[in-house]
Amino acid sequence: MFPSLLELHLSDCLVESAKVPLSLQKINFTSLSVLELSNNFFNTSSFPNWLFNLTSLRKLDLSWNSFSGPFPGELASLKSLEYLDLSYLGLKGRIPRVIGNMSKLKFLSLRGNQFSGEKIEEFFWSLSNYPNNTIALESLDLSYCGLEGQLPASLGMLKSLKHLHLSLLLLWGSIPESIGNLSSLQTLEVFGSYRNGSIPESLGKLSELVTLHLSWNSCEGFLTEAHFTNLTRLKDLRIFKDEIEKPMCPILNVAYDWVPPFKLHNLHIIHCKVGPGFWIMLQSQTELVDVSLSNTFISDSIPKEWLSKISSQVKYLDLSYNNLSGRLPLELKFPNLQYINLGHNQLEGPLPLWPTNVFSLDLQSNLFSGPIPSNLDQLMPKLGYLVVSENHLNGTIPLSICNMKDMEVISLRHNQLFGEFPQQWSLRSTIRIIDVSHNNLSGNIPSSMGMPCSLRTFKVNNNNFSGEIPFSLQNCTSLIILNLGGNKFTGNLPLWIGSNVSTLEVLQLQSNLLSGHIPHHFCNLPHLQVLDLAHNNFSGTIPKCLKNMTCLVEVNDACQGFTFYGDYYGKTTITSKGKELEYGDDKLAGWGNMIDLSSNNFAGEIPEQVGSLLELSMLNLSMNRLTGEIPSSIGKLRWLETLDLSHNQLSGHIPQNFSSLTSLSHLNLSHNNLIGKIPSGNQLQTLDDPSIYEHNPSLCGAPLSTVCPTDDTKTGQTFPAEDHSKDDKEGFWFYVSMALGFIIGFWAVCGTLVLKESWRYAYFNFFDNVKEKVALTIGLKVARWQGRL
Repeated sequence: MFPSLLELHLSDCLVESAKVPLSLQKINFTSLSVLELSNNFFNTSSFPNWLFNLTSLRKLDLSWNSFSGPFPGELASLKSLEYLDLSYLGLKGRIPRVIGNMSKLKFLSLRGNQFSGEKIEEFFWSLSNYPNNTIALESLDLSYCGLEGQLPASLGMLKSLKHLHLSLLLLWGSIPESIGNLSSLQTLEVFGSYRNGSIPESLGKLSELVTLHLSWNSCEGFLTEAHFTNLTRLKDLRIFKDEIEKPMCPILNVAYDWVPPFKLHNLHIIHCKVGPGFWIMLQSQTELVDVSLSNTFISDSIPKEWLSKISSQVKYLDLSYNNLSGRLPLELKFPNLQYINLGHNQLEGPLPLWPTNVFSLDLQSNLFSGPIPSNLDQLMPKLGYLVVSENHLNGTIPLSICNMKDMEVISLRHNQLFGEFPQQWSLRSTIRIIDVSHNNLSGNIPSSMGMPCSLRTFKVNNNNFSGEIPFSLQNCTSLIILNLGGNKFTGNLPLWIGSNVSTLEVLQLQSNLLSGHIPHHFCNLPHLQVLDLAHNNFSGTIPKCLKNMTCLVEVNDACQGFTFYGDYYGKTTITSKGKELEYGDDKLAGWGNMIDLSSNNFAGEIPEQVGSLLELSMLNLSMNRLTGEIPSSIGKLRWLETLDLSHNQLSGHIPQNFSSLTSLSHLNLSHNNLIGKIPSGNQLQTLDDPSIYEHNPSLCGAPLSTVCPTDDTKTGQTFPAEDHSKDDKEGFWFYVSMALGFIIGFWAVCGTLVLKESWRYAYFNFFDNVKEKVALTIGLKVARWQGRL
């Protein structure tokens, strides 16, 4: 009802679709030229029809809502429209050709929609072949919208185009030579789109190009000097290659003496092999601010001259995953440097001293040696991210590290550090991740460790720590990963696990001296995906409440992967399939979902509720004192890859439905009292190692050599094998007793009559008297019967 209203901005205002009518009987704000409704809560299948009557509209922004219907062709009626942003609306179907009739349109973004399977050739045809179209487009963003096909030559007709974004589409073939006609182009982004093809040398004609962002998955797509001939304004160059595919050919291949015509500010080349002349070319780039050359197969020492030339501007330096060697200068003057990553190289010597402005320092997986400076808090007071794991550092952890108020990540794993853990952690500490695993540290974990309530990951495994698990850790209510394994901790399971702290996703307490029962409230860990209590002295029964661990029962939004801080991912060792396997924490979610209670003193039966843990991939209950039968519910665990129930006192048959465990690749049921025929079929057919079932005397069938004598094929029921040696013994004694009975009975009567004459006369005289009495009785009966007749 505001006829004079020219602009209406309602972005990020929590407006719900129910509050916006789809139709209006009367519209008075037809003078409106700008309408912004982005990032609200619209969730309808169609656009409000009154939008199409705003004929004065020049700018329309509906991005980051959910209309989820087809692209509205009626938008073509808004002839004055110059700016149209329909990003992330969930639009489906086809893009109507009438969009080519929007002749004044300068900005168009269809980013993040769902035009899956639609051809990108048809879209560009509509722009270049619609009648009376002057093609005024200056910015076009089709990234992440599902278009596929090959870029047509008609792309070169968009001569007003300044910004072109085509990331994460499914494109094939080469970029057309006509791209060289886009003389006004400033931004070209085709990251993650092409599966093959090449980059034309006409790219070198784009003299206005400032940003070039390419991702190529084919060896045909390499760049040479010709691609950069006239790119004098280029400031941002980013070239990525698929990390999975090995970069077997050079992606950036230039001559040794080539001097590029540009001075880059941002250079990102990741997972791409650069040519031998690249390092020389790089030394000419003295205005770099943001540098990332990760996994580029550079094998050399870092030129000190180059470091000194770029030192005044550079803020971000990433040379990780190469083969850089040698020693760095002990003192480097980078006044603006904030982030440095030289991890996964062959650098050696003592830890270099960096400028006081550095926030993030990553030197992991190198050959650095010597101690960590004791005055680290003075040398690098702003340090918040310290990762020097997998080196040869020795000495103690400096006490000054406790006073660094900005410290958020400390990773010192796999070094040769010794001594006690720092004791006096500051109450104001913002520490989120501590990983000191695989060292020679000893003593107790200080109670002050529970004071930084922001702690999310705490790993001290594989050291020599002792004492009880500190009660103060109950204050860390956001704890996600807790790994105390491989130490000498004593006492019971802490009562705060499952009560005060219920956020745990990974809990590893293996290989300690812990004892006692598992309390019932321990099951109140709905996010838990890795539970390892192996090699302790726990007793009692396995709790039935394990089914309360929701993420082991079903997948939901809270179980999509472990939560980390920033871009730090540590490593976790898991014993699976009889081997110790090390996973990056970012990969653990795909291989985790495990319970290991092996090598304890658990007794009683395996609870039937274990079969509720449908997302379980590894279950190890071996080396306990478990009794009873194996629950048939285990056969429902469709993702189970490892099952170890060996070295217990289990009895009964192996459940027939074990043949339904189609993911099973490691099975061990040895050293029990199982009986009957081993089930067969499906995945079990491939597990043909007899040691899986050894030391179960009453088991039979393949892969064991013991043949089952009976097999009821109608019911599928199997019976234990008969003990033939026992039957033979019983038959022998049966016949012996028969013979003895005959001999004793015969000679007891007949022998007496033969030897004693008086007994013999009396015996036969008795039978004569009986015979006469019987004959007289029969005669009398016959006479009476005849008299009656």
